Amino acid sequence: MKQLVLLVSIWIGFNQLFAQIPTTIPIETSQNALVLHIDKDNRVGVAYFGKKLRQNSEYEILAKSLKYNDNNAGIYNSIYTPSGSWNLVEPALEILHADGNTSSDLKLVSYSTQKIDENVSQTNILLRDPVYATEVTLSFKVYFKENVIEQWSSIKNQEKSGILLKKYASANLYFVAKDFYLHHYHGSWAKEMKPEDTKLTAGIKTLDSKLGTRANLYQPPTFMLSFDRQATEDEGKVLLGTLAWSGNFKIDFEKDSYDNLRLLAGINPHASEYSLTPNEEFRTPSFIYTYSENGQGEASRNMHDWARKYRILDGEGNRLTLLNNWEATYFDFDENKLTSLFKGAKDLGVDMFLLDDGWFANKYPRNGDTAGLGDWQENKKKLPNGIGYLVKEATKAGVKFGIWVEPEMVNPKSELYEKHLDWVIREPNRPEVYFRNQLPLDLANPEVQDFVFGVLDDLFTKNPELAFIKWDCNAVTYNAHSMYLERIKKPQTHLYVDYVKGLYSVLKRIRAKYPKIPMMLCSGGGGRVDYEALKYFTEFWVSDNTDPMERIFMQWEYSYYYPAIAQCNHITDWSKVGIKFRTDVAMMGKMGYDIVVNKLDEKELLFSQNALKNYANLKQTIWHGDMYRLVNPFENQMASVQFVSNKKDQAVMFNYLVDNRYDLNSLLSNTKLKGLDASKKYKIKEINVYPGTKSSINEETIYSGEYLMTIGINPNLSHRRTSVVLEINEVK
Repeated sequence: MKQLVLLVSIWIGFNQLFAQIPTTIPIETSQNALVLHIDKDNRVGVAYFGKKLRQNSEYEILAKSLKYNDNNAGIYNSIYTPSGSWNLVEPALEILHADGNTSSDLKLVSYSTQKIDENVSQTNILLRDPVYATEVTLSFKVYFKENVIEQWSSIKNQEKSGILLKKYASANLYFVAKDFYLHHYHGSWAKEMKPEDTKLTAGIKTLDSKLGTRANLYQPPTFMLSFDRQATEDEGKVLLGTLAWSGNFKIDFEKDSYDNLRLLAGINPHASEYSLTPNEEFRTPSFIYTYSENGQGEASRNMHDWARKYRILDGEGNRLTLLNNWEATYFDFDENKLTSLFKGAKDLGVDMFLLDDGWFANKYPRNGDTAGLGDWQENKKKLPNGIGYLVKEATKAGVKFGIWVEPEMVNPKSELYEKHLDWVIREPNRPEVYFRNQLPLDLANPEVQDFVFGVLDDLFTKNPELAFIKWDCNAVTYNAHSMYLERIKKPQTHLYVDYVKGLYSVLKRIRAKYPKIPMMLCSGGGGRVDYEALKYFTEFWVSDNTDPMERIFMQWEYSYYYPAIAQCNHITDWSKVGIKFRTDVAMMGKMGYDIVVNKLDEKELLFSQNALKNYANLKQTIWHGDMYRLVNPFENQMASVQFVSNKKDQAVMFNYLVDNRYDLNSLLSNTKLKGLDASKKYKIKEINVYPGTKSSINEETIYSGEYLMTIGINPNLSHRRTSVVLEINEVK
């Protein structure tokens, strides 16, 4: 597609009078605006963030009303706050210059806006230090209809000698409101996405990670920020933000002396000072955000629309349902046991069988998580005929075949470790410390990148019919030290950054050669998901915790940032609740199974087969429709979520009992639906009804969309009906 260049390109010469140029730079989506202000000294600050004004000329009036010029307060709202000079607040940029000076200043040189297509444009703002030859380009990529802005910075060293970047944020924003409320998360393995709500007070609130690989295991780079008061699902001003980076991150929220809020987001500078040689440029990862004045629900739908269309690999396409062997066999399997499971996959009705961990290594067989990782040849004892035989047998059984890998990692008990100790991230002068009995490989090293790419390439070359990859990453980074960086005389502080760059380099190569193969992003559960990684993956594993009651809460929180098509939800035997409840919860995303099919009784198998048929009928609405959260499980005895098709001719409503106490009075009232067409007529039927039971929902009643959104319907949850799935179809 030809790129159309929008005319705005303004150059400011040293002799040009300031009065002759505009003093504001509006960056607008269909509903919102970020307005930048150029002051008399050519410094750029944030003048306004919020709902778009109809008349652009009023931004000039707004900018002239700013009073942030008393002493140091004049830099509070800087669009990219430099360290040193006259700044006393948290900086976005901190540089050690070639002559040892630690101060920086940034003034506007130029800005331009390029229209990429009818919906997407990009504004670039070039800033330069008036004393040192350092340039910073701030980029704002606007997705107009989706109300999403993707923002990053590019720092270029034009000094005669090298400089050291001590801090290099992706974004530096400024907000004005009466109060600010932060919705953020913490967790650990199997406890991901535990929400916290914090009213921001004086000082700095920091969200960060220093884990290296599984960067968001304890704290993800995602949040919601409410203005004036705590936003709800359908009311209030809220910014939904996330950093697209698969490594250490840092997001700061700093209240200034005016009680306004500064936001800085980017790579965590901890142990990550980065040197730039002359003429070298460093691009930071993207900070991605959307703003809504109509609550959290609208903000999340903005992000979903953007992600499916512009970021998630094949986000507007389809997904495979699968049967995984992990919880059925763990490491204890052989060729015969696996092939016996293929028939179960076909009988169940899924698209694919996925072989998980334990299929490789011979000198140190992968019979547990203590050995073999890194030795990616088929285990001859378990699989004497190799992966190719399994692919053929699965095809004969009528299902596709996928496979698990963890190519970034190595066990000390492996041939790879013995042959290539220099490829391992480890501190030679300290004892090795293991996370899940393994260590990361050094992806800063191009040889390691070639090896990791080769693991995938070799599998596909030998088995071109492979249909799916599950890419795992189970260890964090201890004793961060790169023998490769030591050898090429680069600072060790490059490792955390260059590891992630190396990972992306490998993934780009894989996608260049295998552009359409579905891949699941996994990291011992949901320890590694972001919108840079999802350029290369079709989906991610939400958590190793597959208890459906826990998953209701996890999936609720993840759903603010990631659409259902990207979330892998499996029916497993983690929980003792019936298969109906487990299935109903898993259907609220990309459904799969991790069970032994021949252990299902007759009714369980029949139910599962019918549920997959129902899922096939509804999956386009679930994956590509608009999501509405109806009843919050953190505040009520039930959870209720709805998906509505783009044409508003179909919807599905998931309802779950989450508080199984005796008093269930709150379940007596109706739940109001959302997102339907008020003028259309609809019928409702209950699906996933367990064999031998009957639905209490009258399928013949016709409702107007207005009725369902104004009065609602009671799904009739009870101790006997702990999960209810309702399909809503337009009556034509």
